[in-house]
Amino acid sequence: MKRFFILLMTIAGGVFAGNSIIQTMAEELSRSYKVLSKEKPYPVYFMQYEIMEEHQSSIIASLGVIIDEKEERNRYLDVDVRVGSYKLDNYHEIRGAEEYDWWSSPIEVPIDDHARALKLILWAETDKKFKAAQERYIKILNERQVKVLESDTSPDFSPAPKIVYSEKIDTLAFDRELWKEKLRNLSAVFKNHPWIYGSRVSLRATSLTKYLVNTEGTRLVHSQSSYSIQIYAETMADDGMELYLSYPVFARNIKDIPDDEILRIYIDSLIQNLYALRNAPMVEPYSGPAILMNRACGVFFHEIFGHRIEGHRQKSEFEGQTFTKKLNEKIMPDFISVYDDPTLEKFNYKDLNGHYLFDDEGVKAQKAVIVDNGVLKGFLMSRSPIAGFPVSNGHGRRQYGRKVVARQGVLYIKSTKEVPFEELRTNLIEECKKQNKPYGLIFYDIAGGFTMTGREGPQTFKVIPLFVKRIYVDGRPDEVVRGVDIVGTPLLSLSKIIMTGNDYDIFNGTCGAESGWVPVSAIAPSILVSEIEVEKKSKGQERPPILPAPIAPSE
Repeated sequence: MKRFFILLMTIAGGVFAGNSIIQTMAEELSRSYKVLSKEKPYPVYFMQYEIMEEHQSSIIASLGVIIDEKEERNRYLDVDVRVGSYKLDNYHEIRGAEEYDWWSSPIEVPIDDHARALKLILWAETDKKFKAAQERYIKILNERQVKVLESDTSPDFSPAPKIVYSEKIDTLAFDRELWKEKLRNLSAVFKNHPWIYGSRVSLRATSLTKYLVNTEGTRLVHSQSSYSIQIYAETMADDGMELYLSYPVFARNIKDIPDDEILRIYIDSLIQNLYALRNAPMVEPYSGPAILMNRACGVFFHEIFGHRIEGHRQKSEFEGQTFTKKLNEKIMPDFISVYDDPTLEKFNYKDLNGHYLFDDEGVKAQKAVIVDNGVLKGFLMSRSPIAGFPVSNGHGRRQYGRKVVARQGVLYIKSTKEVPFEELRTNLIEECKKQNKPYGLIFYDIAGGFTMTGREGPQTFKVIPLFVKRIYVDGRPDEVVRGVDIVGTPLLSLSKIIMTGNDYDIFNGTCGAESGWVPVSAIAPSILVSEIEVEKKSKGQERPPILPAPIAPSE
């Protein structure tokens, strides 16, 4: 892909020659700003237009047949209008009541490059946002007369360097008929296992192009495509517990998706593990030593730590601010460092879903050092400043139709106390003996989870394991168990890390928060913790199917 990067460029005509979308956006932005920057009582001081063009193509196969096939192309518009000043504007938090206006219906714009149609939509949406900004700013000014001063009086917005950048737009390119046949063949494997009640193998191809202009002079056109295979199967235990496993494969280029033979190995492994899970005993609530395998560790850190070091959570009066006052304090073992670096495209030759070049506020993606040798050093920052961090480090992100906040990109957990996995397992058993525990747990895979960060609720998290084994200290064979969720509080959980493996791996996924769903990655080794708490998972009360499956395994 050809890329060029120009800072503080005055004349950008040549860069965007032939790109009517960015030119139309820039023309209408300039026209609107000339008027609204002089409008009373509160003029505009900053405006931004962003259009996200999303092209999605998906094929889903189940039991050897195609069950769904879609092709969609849409463009969505976000208009940001700020009145007042960098110090205080209409995006300031209203403390009279917690707000629920993070999301609004996405504004669709034509996929045809029709300048006048686009200008009319930009004009109408800008007028609407300007009037709403005036109304909200008045509420903020009134509230400041009757409310106590906030604990963090940082400005509401920070300036950013002008950037002009354009690249060739990524387009989806794959042989659709070939992949339909591949998915049919791969999904047919599940027909031989009637105890699997639902299964699918899917391909999703996505191309996302972003066009951004703002009144600081920034003009951006950047694009990414991705291809993902999702292998999924579900069943039910005899006691009514619904169980599932999934295996994702991610790549930027369709040529980097593993061949059919390797995908078949993934399917066979998933079936074997799901069968073991279906017949596994329920585990009782437990508190004791455990290992979180690398990908599971990545999800664990993302949930219990990553969300709590997003910049806006340090400033909001509604947030629990777990780490706000702990800057330059030790918050985890001194052999652990954590940073978030969305500029990373690959790790160990594998593509990273959380990679991006620019955030959704027109700021270049940057490496943000969060923890250095166990000591908290920083936060993930958008253009909303907090005390001690006056500028963005390129982590302002959103899904279309949402407000920008600081979000994770590529979270990297790095250790200087690494050992081979077998040694990590040996230390797990030794730690169990030390605590007089009959067994420890190994979490091989985690589906995701959620975390409570608001100060009105408990500062807790829940992480949802998919595949867990019990490791006995007396030498009995490892035993698959089911029915547990990991629960706890972040400060205590992070302090329990004893050592890590040297087996770094990647979690690629999507994360949902106030600013919608964004692609993320986490790079982590396996970790040994001296204590983790699990509780029983909820389960249904339905019985497994009474009638036998209509297809014999041999068919």
